[in-house]
Amino acid sequence: MTTTSRPRLVLASASPRRMDLLAQIGIAPDAVDPAEIDETPFKAELPRDHAARLAGAKAAAVSARHEGSVILAADTVVALGRRIMPKAEDEATARRCLTMLSGRRHKVIGGIAVIGSDGREWRRLITSSVKFKRLETSEIEAYIASGEWDGKAGGYAIQGRAAALIPWIEGSYSNVVGLALYETAQLLRSAGIDA
Repeated sequence: MTTTSRPRLVLASASPRRMDLLAQIGIAPDAVDPAEIDETPFKAELPRDHAARLAGAKAAAVSARHEGSVILAADTVVALGRRIMPKAEDEATARRCLTMLSGRRHKVIGGIAVIGSDGREWRRLITSSVKFKRLETSEIEAYIASGEWDGKAGGYAIQGRAAALIPWIEGSYSNVVGLALYETAQLLRSAGIDA
């Protein structure tokens, strides 16, 4: 399939991390159109259900605006047990997240949804496990000062300075960054777009 005959691809995300990850596997979306949906968890919603629901809802919202295009949507949830960790929008939230994650294992659940140009839909859930070292107060404060936590689920970015705080990961690294590349490539291939 030549690049001119492949379907138009729309990324339903404004995340620069997802753009960078897609570039790693040779995929450049034709358009970027963030879904702008309410991402508040439902009462008692479990992390896996939340990730799946948001990825699907983002894909559906953007698909309605781009008929005949392939839509790629994703959501990343950091879960400590059954608790969905917030996206850190301020220092206090980031500090609270890092304090809770200190010395513990947690799950990063990635929901991916692809809607094909013909309206067919494919979805995947990917789970990675991550362990933080026991963090000293000075380490938390240094990380807060870096600003890398801003807008990140769970208050950290593994691809940045937090890598020095994480001794162990099991599963997809790219999922922890924001988009599981192997699974994304498989889903996009189903929709006619090859990495």
